[in-house]
Amino acid sequence: MKKILIFITLISFSMNAQLKTVTYTDGTQKLEGFFAKATAQNPKNIGIIVLPAWMGIDDHSKESAEALAALGYHAFVADIYGVGNKPNNTTEAGKLSGYFKNSYKDYQRRIQLAIDQLVKQGANPDEIAVIGYCFGGTGAIETARGNMKVKGVVSFHGGLGKDPMRQTDVITSKVLVLHGADDPYVPQKEVLAFQDEMKIGKAVWQMNFYSNAVHAFTHKELDTDTSKGAAYNELADKRSWQAMKDFFIEIFN
Repeated sequence: MKKILIFITLISFSMNAQLKTVTYTDGTQKLEGFFAKATAQNPKNIGIIVLPAWMGIDDHSKESAEALAALGYHAFVADIYGVGNKPNNTTEAGKLSGYFKNSYKDYQRRIQLAIDQLVKQGANPDEIAVIGYCFGGTGAIETARGNMKVKGVVSFHGGLGKDPMRQTDVITSKVLVLHGADDPYVPQKEVLAFQDEMKIGKAVWQMNFYSNAVHAFTHKELDTDTSKGAAYNELADKRSWQAMKDFFIEIFN
């Protein structure tokens, strides 16, 4: 038993060791992201931005960056809130994420700053994609709405809504939305409005629905009780990750 525990510890240390802390700024606000260099062949120096959920940078977003590096992509976990602003609870997280959802230009700017850092770490500026979870999934869609220079965006159980008074522009990056079919936080009205937005914006988009999945279905730290509205779903987690990998093969081919 002791040998097994030691082995697991070494593997965990090895994975975390490849993350590099990167400090950058937005005006006077200090930001601190995490870079994972591709550990598999990456001849095109493809880079992926990872946008965390509403609690800010967490183990989930870091593990995603490590997993992307293992697939052969440079990955960068973006700091949206800034150093000293990480929420202590869901109430604070709701206020912070709400600010950036409403002040979407600020959200888009923080995403662009992260893209700039990813490029500085060696990623090809012409071979970039953005993924995000929950609040970060909303950010991935905002990347597409802002027509940033990325080949594609992937939203994992993200919010889809936007102010109906906002203009819908032509969307140039490809869009993949991975959505829990039973997500109580994204009403059907919001789903339909998003689909209309994609059509009006002439986007190349697709949306996958996962049965028996609610909000945050990729977060392994949650239990599987769907009655809570946010719960882990192993099958949806695996299927959505595979869908993302297939999407990357398409857009980076």
